[in-house]
Amino acid sequence: MNKQHLFFIKKKWRRGQIKRLEAYKAADLFIMNHFPNCDGALLAGSVVRGEATKTSDLDIVIFDCNLKSAFRESVIEYGWSIEIFVHNFTSYKDFFKSDCERARPSLPKMVSEGIVIKDTGIIEPIKQEARELLEKGPEEWSSETITFKRYFITDALDDFIGCTMRAEEIFIANTLAELVSEFVLRTNRQWIGASKWVIRSLRNYDENFANRFVEAFDTFYKTGNKDLIIVLVDEILQPYGGRLFHGFSLGK
Repeated sequence: MNKQHLFFIKKKWRRGQIKRLEAYKAADLFIMNHFPNCDGALLAGSVVRGEATKTSDLDIVIFDCNLKSAFRESVIEYGWSIEIFVHNFTSYKDFFKSDCERARPSLPKMVSEGIVIKDTGIIEPIKQEARELLEKGPEEWSSETITFKRYFITDALDDFIGCTMRAEEIFIANTLAELVSEFVLRTNRQWIGASKWVIRSLRNYDENFANRFVEAFDTFYKTGNKDLIIVLVDEILQPYGGRLFHGFSLGK
């Protein structure tokens, strides 16, 4: 999009003729006004995936070789909440590495799916790095880690089964949902997520299992019936030895 056209759009927005710019135009204007000398920029997030809602923001990843260190910033412009993730040619590699180590590849995912806003010839190699990391998947859990996780899932499940106070049950169920979703995904070499990305990650792995997972917890939240959750957790743990309490040791 040429600068003259962008300036025309910006002028209409300032006059109030446009309340919210189209996502790509807003991102393009933002880069032109705030990072005109950057080496590359990508628009990522829900607007790119076609999943935007009324409250969705614009995720913009920016690469600038002259930047001393990475930073993240949130602003509101052109009718959008905008999250910017700014990197030099070293910092993004560090974030790729740390994201993959925690099995939540936020930056690699944004880069791989991002639409180019600006590119001086550096974007495609970085996108290729991101794609290779995502395809590789997270590191396999060790047997020790699986044992550790089994114990804490068992502990949460026992608390859940024995609890008779509704307020406490709700929060134990929340903890159990997080532990179980992580266990299923990581033991199958899948990426995990937080918040809405928990169910999205489960669906990416196995749509049928994700539906059972939602049904089990939804049934409990609506009716208080714990049976579906208990059965589901036991099925998940069974291939790894089932529930674990007796004999577990840590730091001995």
